Amino acid sequence: MKKFVNDPKNYVPEMLQGIALANPETLKYVPEYNLIMRTDAPRDDKVSIIQGSGSGHEPAHVMTVGKGMLDAACPGDVFAAPPMDYVYETTKLLASPKGVLLLVNNYTGDRMAFDMSQELSAADGLTVKTLIIDDDVAVKDSTYTVGRRGVAGNFFVMKAVGAASEQGADLDELVRIGEKVNSVTRTMGMALTACTPPAKGSPLFELGPDEMEMGVGIHGEPGRSREPLASANDIIDQMLEAVRSDLPYESGDNVALMINGLGGTPISELYLLYGRAHKVLTDQGINVRRNYVGEYCTSLDMAGASVTLVKLDDEIDGLLSAPAEIAIRVF
Repeated sequence: MKKFVNDPKNYVPEMLQGIALANPETLKYVPEYNLIMRTDAPRDDKVSIIQGSGSGHEPAHVMTVGKGMLDAACPGDVFAAPPMDYVYETTKLLASPKGVLLLVNNYTGDRMAFDMSQELSAADGLTVKTLIIDDDVAVKDSTYTVGRRGVAGNFFVMKAVGAASEQGADLDELVRIGEKVNSVTRTMGMALTACTPPAKGSPLFELGPDEMEMGVGIHGEPGRSREPLASANDIIDQMLEAVRSDLPYESGDNVALMINGLGGTPISELYLLYGRAHKVLTDQGINVRRNYVGEYCTSLDMAGASVTLVKLDDEIDGLLSAPAEIAIRVF
């Protein structure tokens, strides 16, 4: 394994410290809870929005803390849910008179940590609600979850509720908006190679030189099928059809289209995939009104990509167009 790593046990804390040092005016690092938070949080005039999940998916979620997005993120170790006390202490630190919204990608460990934190916070008299994100169409159940997984589509939920929170929306309204965005968001991913967690030092699974995994999870969970390697057009056509047909998205719909890299895919290849996806959707009468190409929710160094579609209406489109100031400039 060749990686920029010192002691694997310190991989996440050293990363978080680097993020905070690179953004000293806007971000604060609280090492006791793996916490990256806004320096101006909590604020009395807005709901605080928190997400956690495991590390290894950066920029999700610690690099999307900032104005118009998250108020804080408290990740666990690589591919591990945050400990319950991290979430609980983060919730207390971020408590606002307008309440706290916990965003949770649908994985069993994450749900347990956030559900327990919500119960403890409520017992303390805090106003806290939880929103589950489950945009992955690849499989219904997987190694890590019951029900659909939450993957790159979580960015659109974060962006919409983050924008609405800045505009003064109350907690119930944020839950409504988040559920609405999640309900019209679908994602499908695939892998060309496995990823290598620093603590393991070897790939999570093996793919032959002429194999690909369709529907792979962002932790390396098995997907729909292991298939012979195909052309880029065939790969994107298969993923796009799985996404398009699930809602379904139909002729006349306005959509946001995201091509997300999983950590080890050159940006040139992502734009190649985007071009094909845009053409296929246009030929089907589906109007691509917003586009996102790059790394949003990765799996360390996995070579692969995912496709996300969001059905737009005036409300969702307006929230996605609102300004955001975060550590990475992806929106």
